[in-house]
Amino acid sequence: MTPTVPAGDIRLLFATRFLRLFAYGALSVVLVFYLVGLGLTESETGLLLTLTLAGDTLVSLVLTTQADRIGRKRMLVAGAALMVAAGIAFAMTSSFLWLVVAGTIGVISPSGNEVGPFLPIEQAALAQVVTAEQRTTVFAWYQLTGALATALGALVAGTLTQSLQSGRMSPTASYRVVVMAYAGIGLLLALLFTRVSPAAEPVTHPEHADRQSTFAGLADARSRSIVLRLSALFALDSFGGGFVIQSLAAYWFYLRFGVDPKTLGALFFGANVLAGISALAASWIARRIGLVNTMVFTHLPSNILLILVPVMPTLPLAAAMLLLRFSISQMDVPTRQSYTMAVVKPHERSAAAGITGVARTTGAAISPMIAGYFFAHASLIDLPFYVAGVLKIAYDLLLYRAFSAVDTES
Repeated sequence: MTPTVPAGDIRLLFATRFLRLFAYGALSVVLVFYLVGLGLTESETGLLLTLTLAGDTLVSLVLTTQADRIGRKRMLVAGAALMVAAGIAFAMTSSFLWLVVAGTIGVISPSGNEVGPFLPIEQAALAQVVTAEQRTTVFAWYQLTGALATALGALVAGTLTQSLQSGRMSPTASYRVVVMAYAGIGLLLALLFTRVSPAAEPVTHPEHADRQSTFAGLADARSRSIVLRLSALFALDSFGGGFVIQSLAAYWFYLRFGVDPKTLGALFFGANVLAGISALAASWIARRIGLVNTMVFTHLPSNILLILVPVMPTLPLAAAMLLLRFSISQMDVPTRQSYTMAVVKPHERSAAAGITGVARTTGAAISPMIAGYFFAHASLIDLPFYVAGVLKIAYDLLLYRAFSAVDTES
């Protein structure tokens, strides 16, 4: 029988989710501005973001696949330490080479979304303490917590940097303050993760004792097949989304309409709040039409709205399209997480979350480099939105075709 994780651990995991996404949201608004301010070109910035996400993928792969053997708490602390190291390095150097090294080895989120080992490990711990009926709702609240944190981080970063610049601090120096705060939050996370109790660690059952010799913890052939197919589709979705990660979208609004960081912070605050609220609606919808249907039928219209953003001729209209898109774009997140936990055996959930998470990060790692090339040419700055929308629509259709009839384990 699986022991329950104490309520204190659940509250702790929600708190670490909030702090982490606050840091990610704050950094995503200013990161491209900061890197360009250091002297990097748009193409170099895109390449750096790609290498950073690629590094995050490797870090996540190593730490999540070893978490059940070495310990979840240890891997969470290690991830936070890498977050601290990356933040300090980004604040201390303007060398493209050293930024690449720091971004590749450390944990940096240019997208405002989860990177590193945190989400898969926390997700597996939460999944073991709730029933199948509760799982989607818990993940929805978990998603809402992160979305609100991302929104607040974006708002605070935009307002703070604008205030510092009004006080005659240079723009680059004001952005560096946010980068240092990112490192500080990483340190706080490391301290909090040391308080995770032993009950959050995986339980080894005798019949599953040989699972370490299987494919990344997936002993069941059915599970391997499902997780690999899901991973391929999630990678496609993230590859499309990587063209319009939050830091690049913020920079697009600056290039197209001359929007300042304070306004960008307010815009993405509203966008992420809407995204978080939509996650709660996803739980209600999923109980009525199913997880896969909710993933697909809410995601399709959001991708059409994404394509419409650059078509809009004015800032208010473009912002309205973005906000409408965010109001439904994240309904697939808690349903996707719940579905992944449901289609595998309970003792395979850490592995499933880690593998699909790595696939998503891998997909997202490639596209910023291409988007950086587009942003370096004025006539191509709208193209990332079109490419992202088309690829994500293809993902929706392929997902429905492949998994609409696949039963869940629980």
